[in-house]
Amino acid sequence: MKELELVYQCTYTSFVSYVYGEELGVCITWNNDWNAVIMVLFPSFVNGLARTVSIKKEKNCKREDGRTAAEELAKEARKSELLLSSSGVVRSTKANNFASVFTNRGRKGVNQDRLLVWEEFGCQQDIMFCGVFDGHGPWGHFVAKRVKKLVPTILLCNWQENLAATSLDLDFKMEADRHIHGLNVWKQSYIKTYAAVDQDLKQQTGFDSFLSGTTALTIIKQGEYLITANIGDSRAVLATASEDGTLTPHQLTTDFKPNLPQEAERITQCRGQVFSLEDEPGVYRVWMPNGKPPGLAISRALGDHCMKEFGLISVPDVTQTKITTRDQFVILATDGVWDVISNQEAVEIVSATPHKEKAAQKLVKCAIREWKRKKSGIAMDDMSAICLFFHSFPSQKLPAIKTVD
Repeated sequence: MKELELVYQCTYTSFVSYVYGEELGVCITWNNDWNAVIMVLFPSFVNGLARTVSIKKEKNCKREDGRTAAEELAKEARKSELLLSSSGVVRSTKANNFASVFTNRGRKGVNQDRLLVWEEFGCQQDIMFCGVFDGHGPWGHFVAKRVKKLVPTILLCNWQENLAATSLDLDFKMEADRHIHGLNVWKQSYIKTYAAVDQDLKQQTGFDSFLSGTTALTIIKQGEYLITANIGDSRAVLATASEDGTLTPHQLTTDFKPNLPQEAERITQCRGQVFSLEDEPGVYRVWMPNGKPPGLAISRALGDHCMKEFGLISVPDVTQTKITTRDQFVILATDGVWDVISNQEAVEIVSATPHKEKAAQKLVKCAIREWKRKKSGIAMDDMSAICLFFHSFPSQKLPAIKTVD
């Protein structure tokens, strides 16, 4: 059948369609003004995404489902140096932001931390994905690796699905309504994604997630907004310069520890227990009924299926933050860093690093030094960090900033 292409482009009240003489599905993308751009695609992409604005027959898109398409996008991004899952720098020529990434193995065996930065996430020039995953347990490194692979691709598919399902008939008269809707779409997508990933872990045969799991902290930078999703005790901290030049940290995430009131209440209602051991004062853990191990120091995680019926959940906390001209960068790091470095110290270390490409490495190296000083005799944890900079390119110095004493 002869190929026919129709194109329309505007906001929520209209859409973009590509008609190819076959039964069609719908996908939607967003520009940095949160305006909907809707694409009608082949059925196999209803759950997925378009590689580019035009779809070519020779790509065999019809035979790919959404997840396969997302995985192919990830491979292409890696080839283009837009995706990084180890120490280094990710930069884009199309956006004035970049990320510094660094990880260090502790003294407990294999490094169970995993990181991922994906510039131009899903071929969207204004979207960047960052994630840190801190595995634990005998198979924790395998769990974290699997989660790192699945979360961005499944999230991309779910985001497209939710946009298609909720945005066709919406007409927002207020800009705030668009942003609220955008957050809700991301929130629904994240919740669905984490549930799917947790189920995938349960069905794995190459490793066992019954006694192993991982945290999952991710940030989506979309235009001038940050969408943060978190389970576990990895942390995101935003550095903001005040009018007098003082650099102030703003913690974007909650450290989901078992002794938080709302977490402890849920756990006890599910027959789990929360307490600390005599040799670990102040370190509260989730325990099975009658105090049976394992004891987890976090109240939310992917994996750890032995604890799911006792109050441990994999539901992420999803929030949205608007980036201002005063916001300089955001730090994502695993708890090995935050155990010995305060939020204020972290932003000062990153801000004082002359070459911003090495900011994450500098932060982790400082944390290693502090661990040796503050926790001598205790096996050092794995430490990983991502520093995502706004309004600047690599090797560009940030504005002079005074720090808090």
